[in-house]
Amino acid sequence: MPSDAAIRAFLDRQAGRPLSYAEVGCTGPDARRGRPPAGSNLDRHHTVLGQGAALFARAAEALRRWEHFRLGWVELCYPDAPIEAGVTVGILVRVLGFHWLNACRIVYTIDETSGPVRRFGFAYGTLEEHGERGEERFVVEHHEQSGEVGYEIFAVSRPNHVLAKLGYPYARRLQARFARGSMRAMQRAVAAPSAVTR
Repeated sequence: MPSDAAIRAFLDRQAGRPLSYAEVGCTGPDARRGRPPAGSNLDRHHTVLGQGAALFARAAEALRRWEHFRLGWVELCYPDAPIEAGVTVGILVRVLGFHWLNACRIVYTIDETSGPVRRFGFAYGTLEEHGERGEERFVVEHHEQSGEVGYEIFAVSRPNHVLAKLGYPYARRLQARFARGSMRAMQRAVAAPSAVTR
């Protein structure tokens, strides 16, 4: 496993690097942003977290603290990274006895506090030092009329690294495993208010 110093050096090197794809904003609702490129995988996962404004506030705080990455086999480097456009983070994946450090950068944020649906979230895009190429959006929503609070992941991806290409079916299983685990992590985070106030 890479040392803390090695991870920080990796992140420092990645901070000035360009994104690995041209369609920046392809996970956003704005038609002026890029559209997903042909041949990309489009994955959307959603779960209902509960009801009410207080739960929405806990869910938004959980995203700010990267609780949706508390999966055991995936580690965010580092969870104190602010949710701000331009922030670069590392995602350390541990599978089959191997460690793989991937680089991403937050490309846009969402903070809609008025209207019939309140939303909070962000999307990050991949840098060249990532197994995949594309963008992933994480958002929590509060529907005022029904009171329902949901969490959604929307990802646009295609293989980037040769191992992701050669092991494509396995890479897709890992993506699905991440989404399922992230849904459970958010459910845990909002179920226990103290869990997001560490």
